[in-house]
Amino acid sequence: MNESDKVRFLPVPERQDGQRLDNFLLRELKGLPRSRIYRLIRRGEVRVNRGRCKPETRLSQGDQVRVPPYAGRRATPAGAPAEKLKLRLQDRVLFENEDLLVLNKPPGMSVHGGSGVALGLIEALRQTRSEWMEAELAHRLDKDTSGCLVIAKQVAFLRHMQAELRKGAVEKKYLALVHGAWPEELDMIDAPLRKNQLSSGERIVRADADGKRARTWFSVRERLPGASLLEVTLETGRTHQIRVHCQTAGHAVIGDSKYGQNGGNSPFIQHKYLALHAWRIAFRPAPNAEILRFEAPDDRFFSGLLAALRESGPVAGRINQ
Repeated sequence: MNESDKVRFLPVPERQDGQRLDNFLLRELKGLPRSRIYRLIRRGEVRVNRGRCKPETRLSQGDQVRVPPYAGRRATPAGAPAEKLKLRLQDRVLFENEDLLVLNKPPGMSVHGGSGVALGLIEALRQTRSEWMEAELAHRLDKDTSGCLVIAKQVAFLRHMQAELRKGAVEKKYLALVHGAWPEELDMIDAPLRKNQLSSGERIVRADADGKRARTWFSVRERLPGASLLEVTLETGRTHQIRVHCQTAGHAVIGDSKYGQNGGNSPFIQHKYLALHAWRIAFRPAPNAEILRFEAPDDRFFSGLLAALRESGPVAGRINQ
């Protein structure tokens, strides 16, 4: 009998203490689509200590997670990273010690497998170096977003970082290149966000008064022909927060195929790459420790578009430098 054809009770090990239920299942069910995992949880087929739960439920060491039979569509086995990818990831390490590493995530790569993705960044890292075999994501970035991504190598750091994120003690700054002239006076958007799932299984986020609190701060770094370069600071960390707030303002992020419908007649409406880069992150690696700050160089597609715009006409002008 295949593992997917019977009920299992999975104990939560120490290294996954404090992890969200959905992330736990994504790892344990090896490539099962995220939409399928969420459906199992919503139906009450997944239980924690025999009780109903939510995707965001935090697990504790020793908890028992009931996983129901999920015969039908089989999970996609995790792939093996090519040597070229291993080298690429190693070249993108910005910092590493025994507790953590900070990576300059490439665009176009999911941070974990699932939903048809056989190999995510975290699965590739675990197969790249022996000391990364137990690595866990401390937070996430969208597939098409590049920049600073923190990876936990030790359970104690993972728990600490998750607690810091929950209380808003981690500074996260982004660079976003958006369509059109961003209004100088629009320095903050406070609009609750709500996740929705389409019939196709795709997740979409909308501004909704009944959603979760979401606040984003903006400052214009540079005005360019047909575009604005923004420095963006997250006060909360909701899914797709920057992208949806920019869409709400009428200035979608260039290259955003999901939320970029309001690009209008912008010459960048068909730009292939999402112009959103996690530029800086700052956090305490342990209670009472000195704050660590990291900055990730722009991805070549982002910096290439900026360079082309700066050379294209006299409208471009740097400000707030």
